Amino acid sequence: MQDKPLNILVIGATGSVGRHVVSEAISQGHTVRALVRDTRKGRLLGDDVELFVGDLTEAESLSRAVQDIDAVVFTHGSDGAGKVGSERVDYGGVRNLLFALGGNKVRIALMTSIGVTNRTGSYNQSTEAHDWKRRGERLVRASGMPYTIVRPGWFDYNGRDQHKIVFLQGDKRQSGTPSDGVIARKQIAKVLVDSLTCDDARGKTLELVAEVGAAQSDLTPLFASLAADEAGRLDAVRDTDNMPLGDEPSRVTDDLHAVQKHAMAQ
Repeated sequence: MQDKPLNILVIGATGSVGRHVVSEAISQGHTVRALVRDTRKGRLLGDDVELFVGDLTEAESLSRAVQDIDAVVFTHGSDGAGKVGSERVDYGGVRNLLFALGGNKVRIALMTSIGVTNRTGSYNQSTEAHDWKRRGERLVRASGMPYTIVRPGWFDYNGRDQHKIVFLQGDKRQSGTPSDGVIARKQIAKVLVDSLTCDDARGKTLELVAEVGAAQSDLTPLFASLAADEAGRLDAVRDTDNMPLGDEPSRVTDDLHAVQKHAMAQ
């Protein structure tokens, strides 16, 4: 574990998970910076948070927010804004932030979703949210940045006795219902923030759920038990290979090449 406090930029800081990330990061002694579109909402995060006004979908608004940061936590989401929103927010936000960083290497924690590799379900067919979140994951893996990608189950569907944190890999739970797994928002926040300072979390992708039992305070053994993503591969270890790069839109492959170019220049 790293002892030095980090300067963390939280994306989606005023959202239902982002607010918990802010609180968790502050409680661990980190300095928190929040990217917000609405300063009024941002002020509700408290006086200990540095606010930067910007919009993930507007790349030019991000340059100041990324200056002198050590880490970034992505908790943003398009929230049912349809196919256009999924591309602009779920994917475009990751792309724009990575481009804003340029050659500056920071620690990344990216939240996507359990079932993100399910391309044929009705939810993805109507929104393409899984596809665009997965493309965002690919950009992070291609970036050369140290990262952890967290795919949480259904938020706050926990029973009273479901607090034991469990990490999975391979994205095999794809019913599109809470039976795929449940997890508290506070626990998602802890996993995201803890990953930033845990060497055993680097380069790993996981599905996050809770089962019956007590919550763990030290997540290092869980991170250490995971298989790392394979170097040079765009998808997570054990994921189904069902998104051929050759079938991807040219704008997506162009972004990948640009991100990889930045990585090689670091």
